[in-house]
Amino acid sequence: MGVMTEFKAFAMRGNVIDLAVGVVIGGAFGKIVSAMVDKVIMPPIGLLIGGVDFSKLAITLKAASVDAAGKEVPAVVLAYGEFINAIIQFLIVAFAIFMVVKGINKLHKKPEEAPAPPAEPTEDVLLLREIRDSLKK
Repeated sequence: MGVMTEFKAFAMRGNVIDLAVGVVIGGAFGKIVSAMVDKVIMPPIGLLIGGVDFSKLAITLKAASVDAAGKEVPAVVLAYGEFINAIIQFLIVAFAIFMVVKGINKLHKKPEEAPAPPAEPTEDVLLLREIRDSLKK
């Protein structure tokens, strides 16, 4: 089998196509979640905390300066507000995926099998029962 034939068989499997569709939809969903967190969720939270814009929260480690050659050196900052936004975005995406997987698992739930009937007792057990019964008499 040629390489192209193998590749075509691989690429045309349902799983690969489903994965490609999932990646494209996931990318679009990520943009939606980012917009929701940045524009809908975080502004009211920032307002409740005292008018704080989370995306602007940062700690300046070193202020911007100008070096000896006259070139501007940008400030070194820890942008923890953007990190908080990213964590919230992750939690929203993780929860949405959890709910989708939970729904899919409900659809694919297999009916519980009836318990297997008890197996026939072994010869040893039968012999022991006979001995027990004869001792009772």
